[in-house]
This record gives sequence, C-alpha cells and structure tokens, in this order.
Amino acid sequence: MSYTNYMKKLYAALLMLIVLAALISAAAFQRYHSPATYLGFDRNEYPGDQSLQLLRQSFAYTGYWLNNPPGASANSWQGKRRTIQRAGFGFLLLFNGRADAELKSTSNPGASDAAAAAKAARAEGFREGSVIFLDQEEGGRMLDEQKQYVFAWADALRQAGFRPGVYCSGIEVTEPDGTVISTARDLYESAAGHELVFWVANDACPPSPGCGFSKLPPPPQASGAPFAEVWQFAQSPLRRNIAAACAATYNPDGNCYPPGTSTGQALHLDLNSARLADPSHARQ
Repeated sequence: MSYTNYMKKLYAALLMLIVLAALISAAAFQRYHSPATYLGFDRNEYPGDQSLQLLRQSFAYTGYWLNNPPGASANSWQGKRRTIQRAGFGFLLLFNGRADAELKSTSNPGASDAAAAAKAARAEGFREGSVIFLDQEEGGRMLDEQKQYVFAWADALRQAGFRPGVYCSGIEVTEPDGTVISTARDLYESAAGHELVFWVANDACPPSPGCGFSKLPPPPQASGAPFAEVWQFAQSPLRRNIAAACAATYNPDGNCYPPGTSTGQALHLDLNSARLADPSHARQ
C-alpha cells in the first residue's frame, strides 16, 4: 500500500471516529439535559390495588395523602406505600393543611402539624429528605395568619428532617385595587418563599390543555408559575367557571378518567406534570 493510500484510509477512519463521538455526545446531552416531563395523578380516594397496573401504563407517579384528605373522615391511602412503590410509581406526598377559619380560632398550629406530617411519613416508610406538600386550598393573596402558618410548618418540617413544599393555586386573581396576584406567587415572593417546593394548581384553559394523557405533558413552568416543580393542570370534576374552554377534553359527566377505564369504575382523577418521575424524592 502506498503512503498516500495509507494516509487517505487513516484520515477516513479518524473522520468516522469524530462523527461517531459527536453523535454519542449529542445523544448523551439530549438524555441528561432534555426538558423531560412526567405525567402523574392525584385523587382523594385510593384507587384500589387492582387499578395500579392499569394506571401505571399512563402515569409515573401518584399523589399520596399522609392524613385525611379535604372533606374526608378517613385516609384510604394509609398503609399503601409498599404496594404503590412495587407497582413502579413515584410519589407526591400531601398533608392536608388548615383553612383560614381554623387559623383565626387557634394559636399557630404550624409546628404541630409539621410534627404530625413527619410522623405520618415515617410511619408509612418514606425516607427522610422527602418533600411533603402542605395542601392549601384557598386561593388569592394569603392573609398574615396563613403565611405564618405555612412558614412555621415549613421550618418545623425541615427541622424534622423533611423538605417542605406547598400545594396552592397558581391562578391569577385581580384584587380591588387592580393588583393581579396568585397564591403561589404571593408565597414565592415572601421571605423564605424560595425555600419551598411548589406544586401549583392551574386548570384554567389556557394555559391548561385540559384532560389529556400525553407521554410528554406540558412543563410545570407553562402553568404561569416559572418556579413550579409540579403543575396540576386538570381537576375532577371540571370547574366550568375556570376550565370551560377545555370541556371537550373531559368526559360528558365532567370528570377526567384515565385511558382504559369506564365511568362505572369511578376512577376520576386530577392530572399533574412534573420535572421528575418521583417529585417528592420519596422512593426507598
């Protein structure tokens, strides 16, 4: 083989290696830096062991109540952590917080509620460092006693070894003076607000796409709260005063049902998008 032919073949081999390395690098970058999102669900009632396999076909994670959900006198999720984890789900840990009417009639229960949340999480077998979201159902700007409660809860939960998060409304409302605010933004802009992990509820259409089960759901920052880690973008039943523009994506009865189920199974649920497949970092 002549020296010229040898150099040509060597050059071609080197060029092929460079192209191959570039393709591998691009694939690795896309794998680790692509804006992946994960679809999850939450509901007040545990869906039943028999439904987990079907639900896992659509969802990466599920909400998990650590105390009685709003309006309930019992918690059907209790004791189900191992079963849910074996089915392959990640978690959104939820603790039902106090309404303002309760806060006005008692001293700040933030620390005691945080102790109860931490105790329940440990009893269920969730690891320390997990994010627990304090459920705050009332929207708009928070009153002083509500903020004091949220941040007392967050401080005490952090001291107990868990990370504090908050589930709250991301829907913008107009105040009497014309100021536009949401509960999420009001909390985030408060002192120590950046230390909370935000699960934002905004089912208004737009930005919500309604009851849809895309493998790549809309990113949490599309909720209108760019700091959100989780976005609840659909609720059951449909709130017609807020999400009427998305009504066609819901079942005619107004609920959102997962693929492969019938209305008779009563598996209506809320839909969430998250940056992680285990948003509470709770899997053992």
